[in-house]
Amino acid sequence: MKYRQLTKEQFLELHKEFAEFLATQQIDVKEWEIIKKDKPSMAEEELNIFSDVVWENVLTKAEYLEHISDNHINLFKCTSKEIIRIYIQLNDKTKSFLNDSDFQWFLNNPMDDRIEYFKASKKYKKERNIEVFKLIEMGSSISKGKLFKTMAQLIG
Repeated sequence: MKYRQLTKEQFLELHKEFAEFLATQQIDVKEWEIIKKDKPSMAEEELNIFSDVVWENVLTKAEYLEHISDNHINLFKCTSKEIIRIYIQLNDKTKSFLNDSDFQWFLNNPMDDRIEYFKASKKYKKERNIEVFKLIEMGSSISKGKLFKTMAQLIG
């Protein structure tokens, strides 16, 4: 398996797509039930293949990621050749990026002395989607990139 198997919740969300995937394998609902019961390793393999197909599709489309914690924000732009990272550090332990009002304060006061910015880029060492997947597994979420774009304009 290239990535990881989708969660039960993710499979439930994608039940229609999974049924279509099985149909491309000439497996109908009745046959799927038999496979699950009589050939669990084959069923597991089908779930793994479908999971990889879904992940590959999602990761290929993912352009921006973000990971927000109490005092740090990591913003990523994932191009075809490199990852551009904006790291934001909050040096005020009385505030938290996870608190709505503190986050709003940050958005309204991005140049406050208690906030530091770092920007860097690196070329992929492994396949792009593998590295993007690793960031997601470490807690990053796919985003539309609004915060990344705003911060990139702000810090240059």
